[in-house]
Amino acid sequence: MTDITVFSGHAHQAFAEEMCQILGVELSPSRLSRFSNDCLQVQLRANCRQRDVYIVQPLVPPTQENLMELLMMVDAARGASAAHVTVVMPHYAYARSDKKDAPRISIGGRLVADLIHTAGAQRVLTMALHAKQVHGFFSMPVDHLTALPVLAEHFRSRDLSNTVVVSPDFGNAKEANQFARMLGVGMAAGSKRRLADDKVVIDTIVGKVGGKDVIILDDEIATAGSVVELIDTVRGYNVKTISVACTHGLFSGKAVERLNAVPDITEIVTTNTVPPPAGLNRLTTVSVAPLFAEVVHRINCGESVSGLFSDEVTYG
Repeated sequence: MTDITVFSGHAHQAFAEEMCQILGVELSPSRLSRFSNDCLQVQLRANCRQRDVYIVQPLVPPTQENLMELLMMVDAARGASAAHVTVVMPHYAYARSDKKDAPRISIGGRLVADLIHTAGAQRVLTMALHAKQVHGFFSMPVDHLTALPVLAEHFRSRDLSNTVVVSPDFGNAKEANQFARMLGVGMAAGSKRRLADDKVVIDTIVGKVGGKDVIILDDEIATAGSVVELIDTVRGYNVKTISVACTHGLFSGKAVERLNAVPDITEIVTTNTVPPPAGLNRLTTVSVAPLFAEVVHRINCGESVSGLFSDEVTYG
């Protein structure tokens, strides 16, 4: 790695440290301070001039504070004459605000993408955006990665001869089908209606799940409302075992309490795009830091990023 400087915000420093260890570079220091009027100030404490600067910061709670820190770090790098500024954002929280589904609301996913561009970012490296169209919100190159191969590798160690992958809804069915093909198993999906942010109804399952070992796959688990509702539904089909997998394990609100109260979950598998929760039983975390490190290496060396995947087109 040449002419590269990596900084991390406070959202998930462990991820940045692991990525830097794999790359063989030091994580450069920065300082976050707060004025008496509650305004933040960021200082990058390493040379940025004519260097490729990578700023690692997923948007996780407290989301607004972490977003402001990210914007100020990007602006500071630009003001310090960085040759190129890349935002490494494993989780983009505002991806869920991707459409105008009520009168007089903001499409937050596009607005925040504009803010990151205005601050001075020239590239974004992220994973599992909630909807494909969010990629188009960014006015800069975006490397949009998938964690499915990493999750699939975890499950390949077990007997999958009687397994089916189940998506909570049809919106995630394409990713669930891809995951099922990686494992060489069947796929099914729930028929979901959302009543509120943390309340859904899943009426039925489309596909064969009776007597199967079930892997429930979602891109993100926040309050766990969809997952718990889906588990209640698949129970009625006399399934054998139930595992849960997701890319972004936020486990916010009452998610930990809800999932711990479900006795028939064999395992919950997530990645480290966000910091792990405390107190969640049966949790396994697989790391995607090596994948992000490999992409940073390829960007730095001018190599293809899409070449990392054989059956998934990525952007870059």
